[in-house]
Amino acid sequence: MRTAAIAHRSQHRKQTDIPYFAHPAAVALLLARAGVTDEATLAAAVLHDVLEDTELTEQVLRREFPAEVVDIVCAASERKLDEQGNKRPWVDRKRDHVRDIAGASPPARAVVLADKLHNLQSIAFDLAAGEPVWDRFNAPRERILQYHAEMIDAAAGENSELAALQAAASEVLQQLLNDPESETDQDER
Repeated sequence: MRTAAIAHRSQHRKQTDIPYFAHPAAVALLLARAGVTDEATLAAAVLHDVLEDTELTEQVLRREFPAEVVDIVCAASERKLDEQGNKRPWVDRKRDHVRDIAGASPPARAVVLADKLHNLQSIAFDLAAGEPVWDRFNAPRERILQYHAEMIDAAAGENSELAALQAAASEVLQQLLNDPESETDQDER
């Protein structure tokens, strides 16, 4: 927790004043509530965004944490940069991430499901509070929700141990898809 809190210390959730660390902590809590007790998986949940969104490197993580934890973090992480260090297009990153997660270990897939669940819950909460949520993203509402649907399916696969997380994430996703209010800020652009 300390490593993730320090790595994310200057970050906030997209266009909010909420410290970013609230997200990885919530992901770990969602996994614990879903019955995950494996310490490596819970540690990876807390660290799941450090490679994607901070200056921490895989090499630093490997010096500080067991291989099992770092392997889960690596598997759950999206590759944002190309070989030259340039940011990859959103659609390419998401497509590749969905493909990679479909073949990842069950612990990595559990972390991703809890991540998507928390992200969807945050979107729903912010929409209910009247926040212009969809302006925060690098893609339109429909594509964001489609990506979440694809990722939920890829991460859950046929693993019955992930069914509860899949159901919870799918339920929030369905609420967002069915809620005409969730389209409001897109219509006002």
